Amino acid sequence: MKLIVGLGNPGKEYEHTRHNVGFMTLDTFAKKVGCSVSKSKFSGLYGECFIHGEKVILLKPQSYINLSGEVIRRYVDFFDISIDDILIIHDDLDLPLGNFRIKKKGSSAGHNGLKNIELHLKTQEYKRIKIGISNDKSIDTKDYVLGRLSKEDNQTLESVIDTVMLVLDDYFVLPFDSLMSKYNVKNKK
Repeated sequence: MKLIVGLGNPGKEYEHTRHNVGFMTLDTFAKKVGCSVSKSKFSGLYGECFIHGEKVILLKPQSYINLSGEVIRRYVDFFDISIDDILIIHDDLDLPLGNFRIKKKGSSAGHNGLKNIELHLKTQEYKRIKIGISNDKSIDTKDYVLGRLSKEDNQTLESVIDTVMLVLDDYFVLPFDSLMSKYNVKNKK
């Protein structure tokens, strides 16, 4: 069984903000595979589906991004999911908008949601897809990540999410190292 988590903040006021890239990506994938992420449990919205014969849980933690680890831990324990079968999709300030990076493990790089996940999973060795949102150093980081995307930035992000859909398709059929080799390319910008 696999657990795919999109990180974001619940509520209308956070829709279409940079920090909600994980939610946006997971929603797009759920729609693509016909999985409704509408059940509620352990402060999370989730859906269950089968992809290539494997049960998959799609999860959107609803306890705010900085407390995502608490929610993920509950799902891991309840559904008896191996850390190796977790994939986290999240925003990344260090990657330019229009880019993404697939990683097997790594530090939180200052992302409070990832810090909380590491705290509750007790490891940095979980898979992730980092989606670039760039970083405007002239704006306070909190205000920047909670800021809404411009129409142009949203179009760029939609294009990246389309490519991430291909990554997620291949996630179920390729070894993770092969997935990284196939999709991790030099930043475009």
